[in-house]
Amino acid sequence: MRIGFGVLSNVSYRKLYSAQVIALAGTGLTTIALALLAYELAGEAAGQVLGIALTLKMIAYIFIAPVISAIIPGALRKQVLIGLDVVRALCVMALPFVTEIWQIYVLMFLLNAASAGFTPTFQSIIPQLFDHDDDYTKALSLSRVAYDLENLLSPTIAAILLLFVSFESFFAANSIAFLLSALLVLSASVPPLLLEEKRDPFRRKLTQGFQIYLKTPRLRGVLLLYLVVAFAGAMVIVNSVVLVREQFGLGESALALAMATFGGGSLLAAFMVPPLARRFGDRNVMFWGAVTLLAGIGLVALGFGWFNYALMLLVWPILGLGYSFVQTPAGRVFKRSANEEDLPKLLSAQFALSHACWLLAYPTAGFLPNVVGMGNTLVLIAVLCAAALLLGARVWPKESYAPLEHKHEELYHDHVHFHGEHHQHEHEGWEGEEPHAHLHRHEEIVHSHEIKIDRHHPVWPTRSAG
Repeated sequence: MRIGFGVLSNVSYRKLYSAQVIALAGTGLTTIALALLAYELAGEAAGQVLGIALTLKMIAYIFIAPVISAIIPGALRKQVLIGLDVVRALCVMALPFVTEIWQIYVLMFLLNAASAGFTPTFQSIIPQLFDHDDDYTKALSLSRVAYDLENLLSPTIAAILLLFVSFESFFAANSIAFLLSALLVLSASVPPLLLEEKRDPFRRKLTQGFQIYLKTPRLRGVLLLYLVVAFAGAMVIVNSVVLVREQFGLGESALALAMATFGGGSLLAAFMVPPLARRFGDRNVMFWGAVTLLAGIGLVALGFGWFNYALMLLVWPILGLGYSFVQTPAGRVFKRSANEEDLPKLLSAQFALSHACWLLAYPTAGFLPNVVGMGNTLVLIAVLCAAALLLGARVWPKESYAPLEHKHEELYHDHVHFHGEHHQHEHEGWEGEEPHAHLHRHEEIVHSHEIKIDRHHPVWPTRSAG
């Protein structure tokens, strides 16, 4: 179960990973401080304030990420990341000075809009730093570890710090964390996108990631697995407190332990993914994760009448395992599903669509128990997870990376390109060094190779090679 910390020998990755860890640590403290600030301003209505703030967060993630990806030039990704870190630092720095609830909403929307631009752009750089998929898998696992450690350690660290300082100081700490992140990004080397087409219309830049996502069978399967993650994860995140405090009549420490077991399961899975993905493939690991999530939710739903805290401590780590098994290998699938110049747009589409799943799941997990009861809610969510899992298995072919035989009609177009499998044309000398752009002709051809949706393959071929 070695996770392979050797990838940290890559200097640029080490700096970017350090930036991620520092920013996450600060964000974890801000999450807790925001809850305390909401209670200070709104009292018993603090839950409503946080609910609206989280909804605004999801709206920013869903709608802002693709727009920022469309307007960011590939050559300026590093500068944009630095700028977004500074914006995040300024937003957090302003939070201690708010006096009205609406000010929280404005600052949280701006903060999360900046994060919606930062995260997919940051993620698009990492695969360019590694030549081998195995190293990239280890880097993905390290990122998962960072998220899980933040979830596990931030509440504990916050509880200790609150003995000595006020919660307002957490905002200052997060601002410093974002500025340190900006400095680390500044010192890292960020590869350029060699084939970026700057002349593409805004509409294509905005929609290309979604086109790739929804036209690629394996990615439609990934989206359905993310529905399983969102609905099962929302039950844990939203209703653990209800189960522990109301159903079992236990205190805050019991809730903290339950959430720690969930995070611990996810952390363990992050260490297991590299060897499992190498041996069994991404699809199998991700489906095992979805089946694990379904089994955990199904077990609680079927046995809700006798479900107790001891069983919770057994089931929650299993749910954590499934949670991480689905999400950690997904980056490899995205990398293999788009050309380098399209990967930032695909990751932005993934960021938006996955958070759309959470936007559906959070209200379902939060409000449905009040209408039909917790037991019936668990049954309904288990049925939804099962349906998504079965449909995902149907739309994601087992041999999804196999070459497909397909036909290209004769085509004239103009875009940035290297000469390769799809570009075998003559030059007159004025076109310049590769990569270059000029009007060129593609002859009609039938050939076979691994497919990625792009300007040469706008639809997925249906006839396989051989």
